Amino acid sequence: MQSQAITMAGRRAPRGLFAAATLSLAATFALLQPAPASAQPQAQPQLRAMPDFADLAEMVGPSVVNIRTSEKAKRAGRGNAQVDPNLEEFFRRFGIPMPGGRNPRGNNDDEDDDLPQRRGVGSGFILSADGFVMTNAHVVEGADELIVTLTDKREFKAKVIGADTRTDVAVVKIEASGLPAVKIGDVNKLRVGEWVMAIGSPFNLENTVTAGIVSAKQRDTGDYVPLLQTDVAVNPGNSGGPLLNLRGEVVGINSQIYSPSGAYAGISFAIPIDEAMRVADQLRAGGRVVRGRIGVRIGPVTKEVAESIGLGKPVGALVQSVEQGTPAEKAGIEAGDIIVKVDGRQVEKSVDLQRMIGATKPGTKSTLQVFRRGAYKDITLTVAELEADSAKSRTPTPAETPSSSAAKAHLGLTVAELTDAQKKELKVRGGVRVEAVEGAAARAGIREGDVILSIDNTEVADVKQFGVVVGKLNKDKAVTLLVRRGDWVNYIVIRPTR
Repeated sequence: MQSQAITMAGRRAPRGLFAAATLSLAATFALLQPAPASAQPQAQPQLRAMPDFADLAEMVGPSVVNIRTSEKAKRAGRGNAQVDPNLEEFFRRFGIPMPGGRNPRGNNDDEDDDLPQRRGVGSGFILSADGFVMTNAHVVEGADELIVTLTDKREFKAKVIGADTRTDVAVVKIEASGLPAVKIGDVNKLRVGEWVMAIGSPFNLENTVTAGIVSAKQRDTGDYVPLLQTDVAVNPGNSGGPLLNLRGEVVGINSQIYSPSGAYAGISFAIPIDEAMRVADQLRAGGRVVRGRIGVRIGPVTKEVAESIGLGKPVGALVQSVEQGTPAEKAGIEAGDIIVKVDGRQVEKSVDLQRMIGATKPGTKSTLQVFRRGAYKDITLTVAELEADSAKSRTPTPAETPSSSAAKAHLGLTVAELTDAQKKELKVRGGVRVEAVEGAAARAGIREGDVILSIDNTEVADVKQFGVVVGKLNKDKAVTLLVRRGDWVNYIVIRPTR
């Protein structure tokens, strides 16, 4: 096949040469003439050379540490399969059961107090010359012993100063001085497409350097922290290591990867360093992070719902339930409200509200702007403190009582009155209970047992009013119901049958 290909190429070549030779002399001179000014190609933007990460790695490398974690040995409950200790951090991080019946959190039935066993490896970086080191909370979680290794091979036992699982940030301390601390960068100046570099200990390979670009900012993969997305190669053991810009400044902490297999698949996430430093400052000052709360459960506002209730744009956070005895209940926040501003700052997405309130100091008075039944309303409340392990409120189920009356409408709903006991249990002033559902309502997702609180921004007090409101609806237009299901509320849009 190879000789045939060469032969065929040899046969075509003379034709090409002959064709070129047939050009007239005039045409040849025409080709050699300079193009008119209007036809000259426009100047191309100057391309930058590829960055050289060597100096950067040499400069920042000594500030990056390896962290090994140990725990008391456990006897395998099932089988004797051995797991690579370098992979244990990944299993623990994502809650995947490990071979041999071992729990990903390291909690087994039997313990051997005599033998220490390495749980896994991680990374970290030096915050201050006196030995404060930042890493991920999941790196140090549950560890009985931490060993921090510097690039000069010195090893230190470390003490956990504090760890915050909500942001996955931890601060540990080693007894040393004169250490090379990192420089903290400005995340706000970081641009999508900008080169970044990571240093860490993937699979316990200390001070491994990888590089890539910032793929996106403000990724909502965390409750309290919008993450940086990069394509920097990050693997188990990189967790807790720094993400650096080309000036050698830390702009993030490598924390998570997206991977169906457990190894790097082209997408990694880092905690922005400004958020991490705010957490670290509180951990160093008091060993824990103090956050605000107002006592609401929230959900997103869809484009369809926003248009149907007159909000216009899908902004804000939908209040799905209000916890009893909380600042929100005392201030008059209601299920179905859409919180659009906090102290004048726009709430673009539901997660923004959680972060805004979480960052507010408990005891602070805040003004919330809510959208309720077609109008805006300002509500002032005092932010409370979010407990470390706040108990989840019970989700009540509407009592199954026979209906005393029913109303059938073109929506395909049969409804019944709520008893006083049901209203008290659900903490509502009115509403009707869905007894049966079919047609358009069933297709929209309404279920038997749901409680309808309003129709197109009009409150529903009882079955009689429900019938009146439904009777005035335009059968050719969509209708938006505010529906309570258990302890949650949501807007459901019912579209007419075409």
